[in-house]
Amino acid sequence: MANSIKTIGVIGAGQMGNGIAHVCALAGFDVRLNDLSVDRINAGLATINGNMARQVAKGAIEEDVRQAALDRIVPAATYDDLRPCDIVIEAATENEEVKRKIFQSVCPSVRPETILASNTSSISITRLAASTDRPERFIGIHFMNPVPVMQLVELIRGIATEDPTFEAARELVEKLGKTVTVAEDFPAFIVNRILLPMINEAIYVLYEGVGSVDSIDTAMRLGANHPMGPLQLADFIGLDTCLSVMQVLHDGLADTKYRPCPLLVKYVEAGWLGRKAKRGFYDYRGEKPIPTR
Repeated sequence: MANSIKTIGVIGAGQMGNGIAHVCALAGFDVRLNDLSVDRINAGLATINGNMARQVAKGAIEEDVRQAALDRIVPAATYDDLRPCDIVIEAATENEEVKRKIFQSVCPSVRPETILASNTSSISITRLAASTDRPERFIGIHFMNPVPVMQLVELIRGIATEDPTFEAARELVEKLGKTVTVAEDFPAFIVNRILLPMINEAIYVLYEGVGSVDSIDTAMRLGANHPMGPLQLADFIGLDTCLSVMQVLHDGLADTKYRPCPLLVKYVEAGWLGRKAKRGFYDYRGEKPIPTR
């Protein structure tokens, strides 16, 4: 099974999906990129083109490599266009109901032997697999953001995931030049189980007036040697995604220490979702980001 993966489908052309398509195409795989509309697919392709152009400018790849990789990515306007794929990776919004509907809809369109995978950062792989007709061929493949830059990929088996599926996923990730870490199917897995509560606690520190946005991020950058502050990182991830992960942790583990900070809820309700909305804990509408509190 592992050696048979040649064509990869990606559902979702946003930040995570276009990053996954990017690294798969550069690694020599044929990619079919799907989203809700042709406009969204084209926007994802434009982002990939721009990101690869920056890699060329930095000398990370050659121009002919960039062009060959772009030629391997084909728009897939419908799920039927994913039929040739040996594996389909879902990279939609971090919402269980949305993801389950996607898998229920895509199953009739792909071949019975096609592996299905989710890039979820927190949701139960076992539950998502149960919404398909092939739980034994279902697995979690959690890429880190930004995908072309980050080295780690979490692999998560559901209760029904069979060994050949796991080995095929492992071999695929290794061919992409990434490092595999294996996580059990618990809420938020490893990285986000540790990272998101830290971000949520930083938001509580802001909420309680212990420090400003700037002082909190400066403290963690210079005091803990983090490459960026937790509030800046939250904006980069997307505050809606941060809230979704905290809700999964709170609901799944039934522990009050995972309660989402009310200030995080308020920002999401206001539509202040971070960089993608041009406003979050920082205001990105000017020449340089300005703290909003």
